[in-house]
Amino acid sequence: MSERTDGRTGIENLRTVADYQFGADAGEALFPADASQTIKRTASGRPQQVLSDAGRIVSFGTDGRFTLGVEGGRRLVSALESPAYRVVVDDESEPFVRDGKNVFAKFVLEVGEGIRPGDEVVVVHERGEVIAVGRAELAAAGIRDFETGMAVKVRSGVPAGESR
Repeated sequence: MSERTDGRTGIENLRTVADYQFGADAGEALFPADASQTIKRTASGRPQQVLSDAGRIVSFGTDGRFTLGVEGGRRLVSALESPAYRVVVDDESEPFVRDGKNVFAKFVLEVGEGIRPGDEVVVVHERGEVIAVGRAELAAAGIRDFETGMAVKVRSGVPAGESR
């Protein structure tokens, strides 16, 4: 079951959740009023995924939180001040992350201060390009300070040449 929206129907509640989860203006960034989105719903009517022509923006978990799609990551990066909800990596780990491999703390150059374990994050190359989305496994301080350990469990990588 899905519904096509013109930016008004059902999106207001999703914007509120996004603002709560990612901070002010995230809702408008993920679900702009002038864009067309498709909301896929469960049989009970609960939102399950929000899609755009460019790809999956978010999935809505049973815990009431969003998991980001690559398109959602791109939208957040374009709207939120750097380094909010970003984990920045270097050239050495870029090909692995693009391939969907996890990000390890020793390869992180910069991390958003407010990141906590379990937060949805966008993995960005030091050039500013979105290369993956995933879930933080450590708090920002741990990602910065640890020389070993997984920083981000990558859900979706962006293959080389597919970036916008």
